[in-house]
Amino acid sequence: MKIDVIAIFPEILEMALHVGILKRAIDRGLLEVCLHNLRDFAEDSRRTVDDYPYGGESGMVLKPEPIFAAVRSLKPKETTRVVFLTPQGKPLNQNMAQRFSLGTHLILICGRYKGVDERVREKLITDEVSIGDYVLSGGEVPALVLIDAVGRVLPSALGDYESAQNDSFSRELLDHPHYTRPAEFEGMRVPDVLLSGHHQKIMDWRRNRSMEKTAEQRPDLLRKFKNNEVLD
Repeated sequence: MKIDVIAIFPEILEMALHVGILKRAIDRGLLEVCLHNLRDFAEDSRRTVDDYPYGGESGMVLKPEPIFAAVRSLKPKETTRVVFLTPQGKPLNQNMAQRFSLGTHLILICGRYKGVDERVREKLITDEVSIGDYVLSGGEVPALVLIDAVGRVLPSALGDYESAQNDSFSRELLDHPHYTRPAEFEGMRVPDVLLSGHHQKIMDWRRNRSMEKTAEQRPDLLRKFKNNEVLD
């Protein structure tokens, strides 16, 4: 999987690529991430990438020329997904991350200011992705979130592939509670069932706790899960 990131401040992503799971995936050759400064594709000596919007609205808009030049320099194929990180996009979820992980090439365009010239959307963008109903200073942090979500579900990126498959949202439910040693800490004990060695009882406990947590925190997900069970 190759991911190209086009941004005004690509250095925001730089450090995160050299630690943890992303570093492991890159070192193993599972993931390649290339950062590109949008200003390198500007047409003038001042490296201008934004301009005032037509119609007199306040704020600035990213110009089409540098973005088109940047994307074309990466020679996208028909299977390449060109993703624009924007609050107007579809909410990022686990299923989306897994779908992206099945591809071979992503180009991420990080928005800034009021966004991009609409002609970029019309001609280049295949997907618009949001990480939540709020506005950030730019698309660099959302791009990093997407890279991490995609990178960690690549086979062998984690030490235990099952760990990724059992994460919250992977099965439309929140993850169950987890415990580790010691078995008792400040009067709080690990549930006896987890110490029993009875695999079926442990599985049942985890499923029940997962459904309880989902009902408490995300009842919308539980309704979706139950509807899918009925359909199945």
